[in-house]
Amino acid sequence: MSHHKPKSIPTWTPIAVRSVELSRPLVAIEDVQAFAVVRLFLFWNDVPVAWVDFANQYQTISVARLEPIIAAQSWEKPVETDRLSDAIPVSIVIATCDRPEALTQCLRAILAQRTMRSVQILVIDNRPDSGQTKPVIDGLEVPKPFTLTYIAESRPGGSFARNAGFRASTGEIVMTVDDDVTVPPDWLERILTPFNELSVAVVTGNLLPGELDTRSQQIFENYGNGGLGRGFKSFEADRAWFDRQRLAVPTWELGATANAAFRSEIFRDRRVGLMDEVLGPGMPSGAGEDLYFFYRILKAGYRLRYEPLAWSWHQHRRTMAELKRQLFNYGKGNIAYHSTALIYDRDLRVLPMVFIFLPIYYSKQILIAMFIDRRYPLSLRLTEIAGLFAGPWGYWRSVRLIKRIGRGDRF
Repeated sequence: MSHHKPKSIPTWTPIAVRSVELSRPLVAIEDVQAFAVVRLFLFWNDVPVAWVDFANQYQTISVARLEPIIAAQSWEKPVETDRLSDAIPVSIVIATCDRPEALTQCLRAILAQRTMRSVQILVIDNRPDSGQTKPVIDGLEVPKPFTLTYIAESRPGGSFARNAGFRASTGEIVMTVDDDVTVPPDWLERILTPFNELSVAVVTGNLLPGELDTRSQQIFENYGNGGLGRGFKSFEADRAWFDRQRLAVPTWELGATANAAFRSEIFRDRRVGLMDEVLGPGMPSGAGEDLYFFYRILKAGYRLRYEPLAWSWHQHRRTMAELKRQLFNYGKGNIAYHSTALIYDRDLRVLPMVFIFLPIYYSKQILIAMFIDRRYPLSLRLTEIAGLFAGPWGYWRSVRLIKRIGRGDRF
C-alpha cells in the first residue's frame, strides 16, 4: 500500500472517497469535480486491497489517468475460502443511542445481506426514554431469513447494551456492529468464513472511512495510523501472542467490536463472560470495554483472527467537537483498560506502559505536532493527554456507579 500527499493543495481540503474495482474494466471517475483530492480504495472482487490519495485538482479522473496510479500500487489478490454451513444460525447485536438516521442505514445494509442462514438481529436501545430508536425498528420491512428484535436497556453504557444483546442472542455465532457502520452485501458470509476452523473463536474485520469530507474525519483516519482499520492482510493472535507482549497487551491492534464476530460459547466461559460494564462509552471510564474483552478472550486461550475480507464502511465524527470528546474518552478508556488488567488480572506489564512508555510517546507526539507535522493538531494531542490524566478519576467513578446500580449477570 502506498499513499501520496499532494503538495500543491492546502494542508486541509475535503477528500472524496471513491472505489475502483480492479477485476473489471476500469471506468472514469466523473463525480469528483468538487474535490481537489480523491482517496481511491482499490478493490478486487469487492474486497479492498489498497488505497491511494490522488490530487485530481477538481477534475474528473479518466481511465488514462487511473492506469498509472493503479500500476504504482502493490497489492495481493484476496483468497476466498469455503462458506460456513448455512445450517449454523447467527445473531447480530447492534447497540445504539439516539442515532436514528445512522441506525436506519446500518439496518438496511444488514437486511440486504446475501445469505440463506437464519439471522437474528437485536437492536439494543441504550436511551429508550427518548423514543428515537423504536420507530426505526417499527418502520422497517424484515425479509426472511431475518428476524428483528428491539430491546430496551436503560442502564447507561455501551457494555450494558451489548451484554443485553449477548444474553438475548440465540445464534452459534454472535456479531457486533456499531450503528455508524454500513456493511456491504457479502459482509456476513465473509466474517463467518474463518469459523470453519474450530480453533478460531473471534473474528474482527477491516473498517474503511465512509467519507472524508471534514477535517475531523481526516484527522481520525490518521489517528493510530489508519483510524479503526487494521490493514489489508489477515493476521492472528492467541495466548502465545498474549504472553509475548513485554508491555501491556496491545489489544487495540486487533480490530474493533464495531465489526466483529464471536463464538457464543465464550460468553458462557467463566474465564471470559460478558463485557465489563465498568468500561465503555456512556460510563465515566469513557471506553476500553472492547480492549479488555479481547484481553480476557486471549488470556483464556482462544484464538482471534483479523480478516480484511470482512470489511465495512465507518462514519467518522464530522465535527471537531465530537472528535475531541471521542479522543478524550479514548484517553480515559486507555487508563481504565490498563487499571482493570492490573487490579483484576495482576498484570504488571501495565506499569511500564503507563509510567514509562506513554509519557515518552506523548512527549514525542507533542514535539512532532509543534515542529514537524502539524496535520494532527497539538490541541488534539493535549486532549488525549487530558483524557489520560482524567482516566483514574473516571475509572473510580465508574466503579462507584456500578456498585450503586449493580452489574448484570456476567455469564
